[in-house]
Amino acid sequence: MNAKSMARKRKEAGARETLADLWPAKNPQNSVPLLKALHILTREGTLNSDSRRKLKQVLHLTQFLRPSLDILLEREEETVVADLGAGKSYLGFVLYDLVLGPAGRGRVVGVETRSDLVDLSRQLATDSGFTRMEFLSGPINDAVLPGGRADMVTALHACDTATDDAIRFALRHEAKIIALVPCCQAEVAQLLKGESNPLRQLWRHPIQRREFGAHVTNVIRGLVLEAHGYKVRVTELTGLEHSLKNELILAERHQLGNAQAKAELEKFVDQMGVRPALLDVMG
Repeated sequence: MNAKSMARKRKEAGARETLADLWPAKNPQNSVPLLKALHILTREGTLNSDSRRKLKQVLHLTQFLRPSLDILLEREEETVVADLGAGKSYLGFVLYDLVLGPAGRGRVVGVETRSDLVDLSRQLATDSGFTRMEFLSGPINDAVLPGGRADMVTALHACDTATDDAIRFALRHEAKIIALVPCCQAEVAQLLKGESNPLRQLWRHPIQRREFGAHVTNVIRGLVLEAHGYKVRVTELTGLEHSLKNELILAERHQLGNAQAKAELEKFVDQMGVRPALLDVMG
């Protein structure tokens, strides 16, 4: 069988997938109203190519987060999940429906600047009976949760420096688990533009500067988190056929700080000759 035939068969198999095949719950049909409201299912309750792609992305991230979230729910009386730059709150609603709801404990707090989306999410939470979900309207930098604590912080496709705002929020709220999927990064690319580094051929052309700048940004983010005592894993969110913004940064707090990682961070930024604003968290 040639590659074209194999690709066609995979596409046909995907088209036959139903919610029951994908949704990891005992009674998938109970989640249909929620998934329709989130436009993950069509009005008819079926999956098209776009809805299937959305569903697989969110479920894949849920799979990454669930083991850590299950542990937090066992240890903490009131586990708090903060979903930053929440948008339509796909991730928050799915985590509640699949994990927090069945556990009977824990709450989700969504933070979003667009007040119309916050209003829609509040209404959907009410309609779904998700009593331990709440939503804050405003910038990530201004958001402060009651008690100043968030056990898990997520930021899915937070654009450019919004991911850095999520890191600042997580450190400020002493998050134990952080999950970031960065998007549309520009700050470091702009800083590299005038940098006369011996390695400048790596970013001389604009398209290469954007890609290289995004890579450098995420390396710095990982080192910043390690310097603050997190164990960091960087992997892909899902297959590239589902999303090109595919880098997932997972961090779990293990200690208060890491002097070696801090030294590596300083060495790296000196070598690159760029100091993004996120370094303000280093004191």
